[in-house]
Amino acid sequence: MSSVPARTGRQRQRYEDNLRLVSGCIPYRWRKDNTDLMGETEIIEVLMISSPKRDDLVFPKGGWEDDETVTEAACREALEEAGVKGILREIPLGIWEFRSKSSQDLCSIEGGCRGYMFALEVTEELETWPEQKNRARHWLNIKEAFRLSRYDWMSNALEAFLRVMEEDRKLEKKDQNTELEPPSITVADVPECQSMSSNCYKRSSTMQHHGMPPTATLLSRATQEIAIHFGY
Repeated sequence: MSSVPARTGRQRQRYEDNLRLVSGCIPYRWRKDNTDLMGETEIIEVLMISSPKRDDLVFPKGGWEDDETVTEAACREALEEAGVKGILREIPLGIWEFRSKSSQDLCSIEGGCRGYMFALEVTEELETWPEQKNRARHWLNIKEAFRLSRYDWMSNALEAFLRVMEEDRKLEKKDQNTELEPPSITVADVPECQSMSSNCYKRSSTMQHHGMPPTATLLSRATQEIAIHFGY
């Protein structure tokens, strides 16, 4: 149970280049699937939440304030809007600039935002959370998440997310085949975690994310490597 109220107001809001700085995450989980003819597989699901006063789904995100780091802001928004805690990957999936589509929710005077998005592996779902009355949780497979992503930046964040998941699964397989060898790089799934707050933990990574391949290629490769059912 969470009794911490959601932050409101813009008194501590960070701005840069006249853009409101925003931090958020793509919460995810792995679910075992026994329906595959090839045997048991793991399917990845991402969490989206409903938007107040609009008929669409979004990822948890909100203003990055001046008394917190960008990763702490992402964890806080996940707790306040989606009621989830977990393990946050330190390196952002990317940074996107976008314009608010709602005149009642302008990011700045011009309506511009600069958003940092992270991947959050969910370890706990709260029964109650600060914005529960206005936001409902929806666990979706990747195909559904792409279909319901209303804005281009959301689809781009999902593509970056899939790239990270694919890289992690490849590295896990490599580690399993070379258990007696020292690791050649530090990956996001190292067991050591640094406690950030009661909301989530941060995992360090030295992985560098390069340019994204086309979506169709990415989905095809991810399907082969990590047995996710996209339906493509």
